Amino acid sequence: MRDLAGKMILITSGPTRGPIDAVRYITNKSTGRLGVLMAAEALHRGANVTFVYGRGSLVPDDEPLATETLTRLRHREVETVDDLLEVMKEELERQPYDAVLHSMAVLDYVPESYENSKTPSGQDEWLIRLVRTPKVIKIIKELQPTSLLISFKLEAGTSKEALVEAAHRSLLVNRADLVLANDLRDVEQGHHIGYLVGPAGNVEAVAEGKAEIARVLLDAVSARLKAEKE
Repeated sequence: MRDLAGKMILITSGPTRGPIDAVRYITNKSTGRLGVLMAAEALHRGANVTFVYGRGSLVPDDEPLATETLTRLRHREVETVDDLLEVMKEELERQPYDAVLHSMAVLDYVPESYENSKTPSGQDEWLIRLVRTPKVIKIIKELQPTSLLISFKLEAGTSKEALVEAAHRSLLVNRADLVLANDLRDVEQGHHIGYLVGPAGNVEAVAEGKAEIARVLLDAVSARLKAEKE
């Protein structure tokens, strides 16, 4: 199936880091696995993919991909939220993208400052002040208002109804076209269920397992890009 042939797709994936000192940092639990599967699915469908990933996370090269497919793949590695913000601005100002799938787990808070050396381990207490990071997702529609934007909403231990409501609020605030909502509890228990939430707050599709979620998301991208032409 080549339903995305020639389309330009930007995918963000994996964790971000907030440095504490020269050897320590805070991060999150994201491995980048879903992002890799989305990239592989998009490439198999003929798309050109720019893959922005957090340092240490999985990349599409870890999947069995044909040589021709790899020629349509670009990598951009980032570490911090500031790195991500810079790369996203560069990419969105450099060329138009048909779709942006922003699945990267962006830290909401990072250390206010950090030491360039290793902090001695002999002290009994170490207080670290965290400050809020800029919302990277906000710039996507600002720089490319016509790009299809799929964002992701992760909650922990909430009901399906509350999860869907949170995803819909996120969609409205960030001007996303669709939001993939999932719960960390399900992910860690091996039952990764994704709810694809639309502009009206309705669940347009449900998928279980990262591979199925990736397929459903790229189905949605294909369907919406096709509808824009009609």
